[in-house]
Amino acid sequence: MIRLKVAQLLVNRPVGSSVDVRGWVRTRRESKQGFAFVELNDGSSFANLQVVIDKSVPGYDQFLKLLTTGSSVRVVGELKASPAKGQVVEVHAAEVHVYGSADADKYPLQKKGHSFEFLRDIAHLRPRTNTFGAIARVRNAVCAAIHEFYQSRGFLYVHTPIITTSDCEGAGQMFQVTTLDLALLAQQKRSLDFTQDFFGKQASLTVSGQLEAETFACGLGDVYTFGPTFRAENSNTTRHLSEFWMVEPEMAFYDLEDNMRLAQEFIQFVLKRAIERCPDDMKFFVDRIDKQVLETVENIINHEFERVSYTEAIEILKNSGQTFEYPVEWGLDLQSEHERYLTEVKFGKPVILYNYPRSFKPFYMRCNDDGTTVRAMDVLVPRAGEIIGGSQREERLDVLLARMAECHLDPEQYWWYVDLRRYGTVPHAGFGLGLERVLLLLTGMTNIRDVIPFPRTPKHAEF
Repeated sequence: MIRLKVAQLLVNRPVGSSVDVRGWVRTRRESKQGFAFVELNDGSSFANLQVVIDKSVPGYDQFLKLLTTGSSVRVVGELKASPAKGQVVEVHAAEVHVYGSADADKYPLQKKGHSFEFLRDIAHLRPRTNTFGAIARVRNAVCAAIHEFYQSRGFLYVHTPIITTSDCEGAGQMFQVTTLDLALLAQQKRSLDFTQDFFGKQASLTVSGQLEAETFACGLGDVYTFGPTFRAENSNTTRHLSEFWMVEPEMAFYDLEDNMRLAQEFIQFVLKRAIERCPDDMKFFVDRIDKQVLETVENIINHEFERVSYTEAIEILKNSGQTFEYPVEWGLDLQSEHERYLTEVKFGKPVILYNYPRSFKPFYMRCNDDGTTVRAMDVLVPRAGEIIGGSQREERLDVLLARMAECHLDPEQYWWYVDLRRYGTVPHAGFGLGLERVLLLLTGMTNIRDVIPFPRTPKHAEF
């Protein structure tokens, strides 16, 4: 007999047929009439499947005491219409096999109501909870939608390296990769000699796949990369991780306008697919996490994004009559409170800010003719703030070299990137979207450590 998943049974409902289901026990209760009711979940859906076990089932007295919360089980039986409220079908067991029990006195999830902070310390078990099971399914739906969006538009999926010798952002907050014996060097009081290292030069974990993706865009057209990125930033806020996932499209022959249009279409597509594919999970987030989460998402899906230049945004903020904690001045980056005012108060919908001052933007962003701004863009959404950052890239060799000098970067270390401007350079653009930021938006969770399977943060790298 072929095993069927709970999600299949709840949707297809082959009433009257024999089924084989397997999963973990969520709850068990016994009736005085000689029945046991088990709520079974296998992770395929938010809903549980009720299993009715009559005392006539072989081994009833032996296996019943093992069916504690967290135990794993196989049930073979008949799928029947359920008379109980809130469920359509249930399985009447004919055979029960317990794969593994869970000691009721020691199993950490035996009781309900654990804090998210507590669950972070047992990240290997938290997928069994309603909240983290729902997050995992929504995360999966978002990832599938990301690939669907780009594949349906003829983009090529490119795997960019995790180990790199280039600092895309120029911030220097990178994790070093080395095979040198650092303890021995410290003991001998010797300095690091990277020529003796594995790669013969200093290498790090990537902060972005953008620069490498540009090499493919400048030869193959439209590409995207989707994978883990790393920042060695000593930050313990609710919106920062040391390891997180980024999707980064790069498009040849795109300008800033093309970039903004694609970013809007991309966000709206992904959010729409996620709520379509995970209705039960989204209902849970509305009921238990954030009552406004679905309303917020639908607002983003159903509205054109307002396009506002950085300069215009500064004037709007200055004339708002609001008192902000952080100053509002041309030449300063905007803070979360400024972004939320623009999206939630002024416009009531997503906003794309563009043409930022060149003084605090990376070297690769295309310079405008005014000499003071670059063709950068940030996509801001209500309640979440910045969700996408991107730009039209600088394709002019002389301007790129000048910007690298301005940012104190050695062109020799980026010789391959400079070559793209020497040989058949083209206008091109791209952006980056943090997967976990999208999940915060979709789930209503308030801490980014709760929307990634295994959070990596300062002083925390368990599992």
